Amino acid sequence: MGRIHSIEKQTDNPFLNMYHLTFTDRDGRDGNYYFCTRNSDDRIKVRTHSLDAEGICIYAVTEEAVPRLVMIKEYRFPVDEELYTLPAGLIDPGETAAQAAVREMKEECGFTFRETKRGAAFYRRPHFLVPGFSDEPGCTVFGTVTDLDNAAVNESTEWIRPMLCDKQEVRRILEEEKMSVRAAFLCFMFLSAPDDDPFGFMME
Repeated sequence: MGRIHSIEKQTDNPFLNMYHLTFTDRDGRDGNYYFCTRNSDDRIKVRTHSLDAEGICIYAVTEEAVPRLVMIKEYRFPVDEELYTLPAGLIDPGETAAQAAVREMKEECGFTFRETKRGAAFYRRPHFLVPGFSDEPGCTVFGTVTDLDNAAVNESTEWIRPMLCDKQEVRRILEEEKMSVRAAFLCFMFLSAPDDDPFGFMME
């Protein structure tokens, strides 16, 4: 385990648990560190060092002459506020990231999602989200949406408002609203892409 001496699970919750680990710092002193995870004890990344995506974020645009970006405004308990973000969710067992994106887009927004694989593969590979306190990796799925008049099917524990945003509205949200940092960076990409190619930033 390198710098780590011990790992101890501290909670026993169904969805998210806290771990305590001990380590030695660069000056030879013993220290304590804490992190949370959705994984079972045998699958925490500190044991497996794997990079399998556990969740997805969806960069989706309309198939219009001047595409709009799919965004949502969702209530989040940890901040007790509605935040602007992009559709996202966890990958269910047996699903691919693209299949999870189709399901989540239908559930959260009602839209039909179709993946695009333009650009280099690294745009879609998993990356860690907040490695300072969680071991969860996620990836981005890119694509387009149709059936824009369909209704979403939110769970009773979800408060989600879908919206289709042009560049002016995306810029306003970035300037004025509270949002997730992952969504913010993808919004930067949307603003940088030409109107006739919303995936243009992926081209080398």
